Amino acid sequence: MSTPAVSYKRHRLPGELIAHAVWLYFRFPLSFRLIEEMLLERGIIVSYETIRLWCLKFGARFARSLRRRPAKRGDIWHLDEVRIVIGGQPHWLWRAVDQDGYVLDEILQTRRNTKAAKRLLRRLLSRQGARPKRMVTDKLRSYGAVRSKLTSSIRHLSHKRLNNRAENSHLPLRKRERIMQKFRSPGGCQRFVSVFSAVRNLFVPAASIDNAVSRHVHRVRAFAQWTNATALTV
Repeated sequence: MSTPAVSYKRHRLPGELIAHAVWLYFRFPLSFRLIEEMLLERGIIVSYETIRLWCLKFGARFARSLRRRPAKRGDIWHLDEVRIVIGGQPHWLWRAVDQDGYVLDEILQTRRNTKAAKRLLRRLLSRQGARPKRMVTDKLRSYGAVRSKLTSSIRHLSHKRLNNRAENSHLPLRKRERIMQKFRSPGGCQRFVSVFSAVRNLFVPAASIDNAVSRHVHRVRAFAQWTNATALTV
């Protein structure tokens, strides 16, 4: 079943402005209050609470639309997990990225064990529709246990220094976590990272793009795709 188009009906301000505010929040390390101030400088009066509601309502819709047009992903998967404390309780964000740094999937879980690793890998195999050429992880034994059960044909490299690609993918989220003064709930964290990663996947050039002209072309195409995803052309 197809996802319905994004609709801005019954909103006082135009869709272009709503989509721009949502883009600012998920693309840059900005708070709702800073975005409120940036819009005010342009003569647009809107409260930070309204911007928060826009991000809640439209962020996930934009992300789903972006995922319907996925770019071709790499065949090397880097898997890693990062500790996030929510309400005083430790959680683990399990993330998989390819060799270019694109986020393939991520799940927030309360465990750091074989069962949690199995859930991530099963989702990856189901959603990607293809098996990787090799899988790179740190020394956590859970990855090896899951790989032997589900993906024994995939070459598995387990070494901390080989997994910098996955470890570096946590840094932008860590920066946002500090600005947001931590996440308030597991559900809120999962919703945020889902949209945050979809927007980063679209706008951040792949690690293999190493010249200014190619980066410029990439961003021009990204803005065109964003315009389609936010239904601003209809």
